[in-house]
Amino acid sequence: MHAVCYQEGFIVPANNSSAPNILPLQLHPAREALYHELHARPFPVIASPVRISHLALLLTDEDRERDFQHLRHLCIRYGVNPPADHETSFHQRFGEFEVRWERHLEFVTYTFLRPGTNSLPFSHPTLSMLPTDWLQEIPGQLVVALHLEVVSPEAEQLDREALAECFEGQRLVSGRLLEGSATLWSAFRLHGDGAGRILLQNHGLNDNQTGRLILRVLELETYRLMALLGAQPARDLAPELGRLDQRLADMITHLSDTEGLEEERQLLRQLTTMAAQIERYRANTMSRFAATQAYYQLVMKRLEELKELDAGPNFTLAAFFSRRLTPAASTCESVGSRLEDLARRIERAGDLIRTRVDLKLEEQNRGLLASMNRRSKVQLRMQETVEGLSIAAISYYGISLIRYLLGALEPLGIDINKDVGTAIAVPFVVGTVWWLTHRIKKIILQDEQTETASSESQDPR
Repeated sequence: MHAVCYQEGFIVPANNSSAPNILPLQLHPAREALYHELHARPFPVIASPVRISHLALLLTDEDRERDFQHLRHLCIRYGVNPPADHETSFHQRFGEFEVRWERHLEFVTYTFLRPGTNSLPFSHPTLSMLPTDWLQEIPGQLVVALHLEVVSPEAEQLDREALAECFEGQRLVSGRLLEGSATLWSAFRLHGDGAGRILLQNHGLNDNQTGRLILRVLELETYRLMALLGAQPARDLAPELGRLDQRLADMITHLSDTEGLEEERQLLRQLTTMAAQIERYRANTMSRFAATQAYYQLVMKRLEELKELDAGPNFTLAAFFSRRLTPAASTCESVGSRLEDLARRIERAGDLIRTRVDLKLEEQNRGLLASMNRRSKVQLRMQETVEGLSIAAISYYGISLIRYLLGALEPLGIDINKDVGTAIAVPFVVGTVWWLTHRIKKIILQDEQTETASSESQDPR
């Protein structure tokens, strides 16, 4: 039977490529991907009993394509249709078991499922059915390795001895989930095979409900461990932030005692080095801390969706996760806040030192300008003195030339008293020399002002 949809009173096939296009509009290139996003990771339909092995691996950018090709190699090996390019999820049956593959932002998950048996839980995990060489070559760093088994409602409930054997005698945490429809047991620790173990007792869930419960439990364990990835970097960084904080306090205290410009420049260089170190810490940890907070919120959300019954005085899953996971998330948040606060304080201290340095430089510049002003005044007086002497010297030579000229007129029969003529020429010669000197000076000043105005108009600033 083909899926159908309704269109203007007519029933047409939902996925019929020959159906008329009723939206002759320009479509966004990501439109189909947006519709597909809500259905990319559907809830699985899983019947009880079932045995599941779950892996989550951190991937680098280089590992992503290698991981996708590695999955395709497994499909080719079992004669299964491989996933299409750019797919973020894949679900297919591989003979006796099923494979669910999902790519997330920074990690990838593999979930292997097969119907359970009546043997002891965890005695034959699904992971043992995978080719050993293929498992050894999976790209990425393994973070989560988990075996999860669901016991059917018809099976007898395991007693304390049987549970101890299943979990190698480790202390267990249990919870009644989905308002009592299922019971969970787990130590939330690694076991002898290097993986964690979770046992679910189904008390009456159908296949859809069982699939949703399994998916939430797997996400709970995956996000729990991913959230804890930021705890150790936060613990390692906290003492270093304490030392940097003390260094900054000492530098600010020493700042009030500094007087010389060179000392303040040395403090500024130290602050610059410290700021670079803080930026390196931020680049290495802030994304991890932000991811920790996001994963922590997802864990808390999944715990709410499990609808665990209150166990009274007994330890519940919610209490266990809150007691163990919340401090780690709070530590990451606290260290991240300290890192940001230290960066802001270093920036303020640097601004303060730069302000002090600028003020002292301005004071020195003011002194230099005052000294230059005094020198300019002295040079101006000297220039005026030289200018006066130049006028006198030029006038003297001009008057001497006139006197020689008047003396040369006597042989020509022109009787002119040289002394009187020279005396009469003195004011004219001195006035003419003075006028020419000031005229030349005015022309030079006008040319300088024109060049200055032209250069200022061409300055892009």
